[in-house]
Amino acid sequence: MKVIIIGGGISGCTAYLQLKRHLPQLTPPSRHEITIYEAYETDISTTNECRDGQTHSSSLVVGGGLGVFPNGLRVLKRLDEDILRDVVREGYVIAHQDLKSKNGRLLLRMDSTADPDPDMEGQRMHLLGISRHSLWSSLRRRIPDRDIQTKRVSRVVANQDGRNMVYFADESSSVDADLVIGADGLKGITKSALFLGQEICRPEYQGLVGVGGFISADEVQGLVEKGSMSLVFGGNGFFGYFFSNSSLSAPDRDSPYHVSEAGQTLAWWSTYAVDSCPDPKNLDMDTVVKQLRERHAHWRDPVIAKILLSLRVSSMYPTWTSSQLPRWESDGVVLVGDAAHALPSTSGQGSSQALEDVEALAMLLGHALQGVYSTGSADTLKLKAAITTAARRYEAIRYPRVRRILENAQRMQSNKRDMGFLTEYMMYCGLWIAGCFPKLMSRFTQRVINYDIAEDVRTFVERQMASTF
Repeated sequence: MKVIIIGGGISGCTAYLQLKRHLPQLTPPSRHEITIYEAYETDISTTNECRDGQTHSSSLVVGGGLGVFPNGLRVLKRLDEDILRDVVREGYVIAHQDLKSKNGRLLLRMDSTADPDPDMEGQRMHLLGISRHSLWSSLRRRIPDRDIQTKRVSRVVANQDGRNMVYFADESSSVDADLVIGADGLKGITKSALFLGQEICRPEYQGLVGVGGFISADEVQGLVEKGSMSLVFGGNGFFGYFFSNSSLSAPDRDSPYHVSEAGQTLAWWSTYAVDSCPDPKNLDMDTVVKQLRERHAHWRDPVIAKILLSLRVSSMYPTWTSSQLPRWESDGVVLVGDAAHALPSTSGQGSSQALEDVEALAMLLGHALQGVYSTGSADTLKLKAAITTAARRYEAIRYPRVRRILENAQRMQSNKRDMGFLTEYMMYCGLWIAGCFPKLMSRFTQRVINYDIAEDVRTFVERQMASTF
């Protein structure tokens, strides 16, 4: 089977590795051919911060830091425990999230720890804070360079009766594939193969922008609690911060079950409302820094005050999303990660849901293709039927879960916008009251982070098989 993955970011690299693990093992010359096409160079030794005003997951500055919750970390553990250890070693394990007012008052502490793991003597897996670049590079270094082509894809055409076609911006020869996986993000072109240029594909600016960066942990010594992530709300924006790495001497710094002493870096980000979408290519960063300091000048959280003193901003990231797509697959073209569902940062689940997507898809493909290859014949039509079956099952499993997470995040996102004095303090009261009932408040989060996508896939397949008899 020939597979093309469009996009070499976190979703694309994980999709490659999951397919290698779950697709039926074949002997030459019948082995599966999997190729990633990425518009930007992904040499592991470079950062590729920006080209033509665009950024890539290999850049240290793309999105700054992110969180991977236990549901996402378990995907990495099942994929390769060495990958999990590498990823955790590059980040910082977080046991709880503290929601605070702009004056630094704790309103609500949310447990970001999963239920006890019976395979680990009842230890609990935690949230991981990590830079996007570190997560990406841990995946990328396990992919042979020969399987990643630096080429910009211009068009994907789904073919109901045969292989799908992929065309390139440099007008070089097109290529075909039995399966095309769109891992090219919210503004990617793969989804156009499903909707043929309909307006449904158009990204929408959400009126929010984000800036972020890193400072030395020495500057906030004694001010940030070990194992915490702080989420600070105010009437004119939002601010967050967490340690982005563990101490090099910490004995369990590669374990997601242990909170270690903090390392040398603190990650921070700020999200606030801007009516018109700014053009990151034409921004005056000195002006952005000045405006950010003015915005948070009266916030009394001491860590934010320290961050503002040594503030350096290199880019701004407008918040984009799209209408909820009616489907994620068509005729062997399948969307994963942000290409399928651009979750707001408020969800905290963007990377974890992308990881769940690709594991589910790879498992379902592996199961569907076992029947094809067991017959000894794998012509195009049989492959097409098996891929279609797997893709539709993938959508049936993933769509309802992602929709629930999206709807919850959209309700929370309004707390990052500008609001009046009364509304601001009503927000604080609501969070404080919720803090009096932490188990009730964290019920949805616990359901999300204790979810096991692999078990859900196995159960789904068993039910489908039982219904055929």
